[in-house]
Amino acid sequence: MNKILLNYIIFNYLKVILKVTFLFYLFGMILNLFEEIEFFKGIDVSFFIPITLTAIHVPSIIIDILPFIIFVSSMWFLINMRDKRELLTYKVYGYSNIKIFLVLGLFSFFLGWVILSFFNPLSSTMTKYYEKTKSDYSKDIDHLITFNKNGLWIKEVLSSNEQRIIHAKKAKNNTLEDVTIFFFSEDFELKKKIFSETADIKNKNWSLENGSVIKFDSEVVLKKFATFELKSIYTYEKISNLFKNTHTISFIDLVTNYKNLVENGYNKQFLNESLNKMLTLPFFLLIMTALACILTMHRLKESKNIKFIIVGIMVCVFVFYFKDLSNALGQTNRISLSLSVWIPILSIGIFSFIGVLQINEK
Repeated sequence: MNKILLNYIIFNYLKVILKVTFLFYLFGMILNLFEEIEFFKGIDVSFFIPITLTAIHVPSIIIDILPFIIFVSSMWFLINMRDKRELLTYKVYGYSNIKIFLVLGLFSFFLGWVILSFFNPLSSTMTKYYEKTKSDYSKDIDHLITFNKNGLWIKEVLSSNEQRIIHAKKAKNNTLEDVTIFFFSEDFELKKKIFSETADIKNKNWSLENGSVIKFDSEVVLKKFATFELKSIYTYEKISNLFKNTHTISFIDLVTNYKNLVENGYNKQFLNESLNKMLTLPFFLLIMTALACILTMHRLKESKNIKFIIVGIMVCVFVFYFKDLSNALGQTNRISLSLSVWIPILSIGIFSFIGVLQINEK
């Protein structure tokens, strides 16, 4: 009998999670669709493209707000159980409040790892396609930056009749290494080439060191230099910020290709922060389930659901701003970025543990 009840709880809890996720997905589709339509306004494309881009972009948003989806789902599921007097039935068969919480909480915890292992890589791939497609249709493609296995590539349009392409094998600590800069005419005729061992790009006046300049005029002219000044619209910080999109890097990529990502120029602190944020997801889902149990299982009597809706919204707002505050402390170097990710989990987790012990006494 207990196994039947366990399967019944898990199956119905999963159904509620899927329903709530679907509602959030539809809501996200509606909101993001307006943004995509505005982006493609004036571009000759079919309506199918904005819809497709919206459909593949929303899953990454869903993963971001999954803790709040789990919180809403847990409250919805437990309120229905309480209103139908099912909690009393479970107690008769030996399911205490803490046992019901453990079933829901451990399922949420397991779900978090499933999301990281299977759905996160899929959403990451879809986000990459989304970003690539948007960039293909973007009107402002005069300046492009990309990382690949060959290093960093930058395209800059200097004027109507001149542009340059910059390549560096590595980018780290405000410095580019093994830099090659190609200057082209509007007809893509190579006019000049610059080689440099390193380039300091902390500000827009780049400082190139130990290199040479080759000019392709009527005759080839080679000139070596110790230092060379070059103006650009980019700085190291600006380049790094362009790649601070955690949605394009999956959990599997971070775990298996961490070293390669660092070598290709990704900021190490950013990667550490992203990895820790992903690792907190299963624990965050467990804690949000605990908070829902604390709010709904402290009494068995039926009460007005509007109260739970208001309290639930307040809890979500508090958790969101608490995470935001901790993240701000990390970004301003008051605490380490990794610690700023785990502080909300540890703090709310301790509170939830105490609350779960109290509801078990009810």
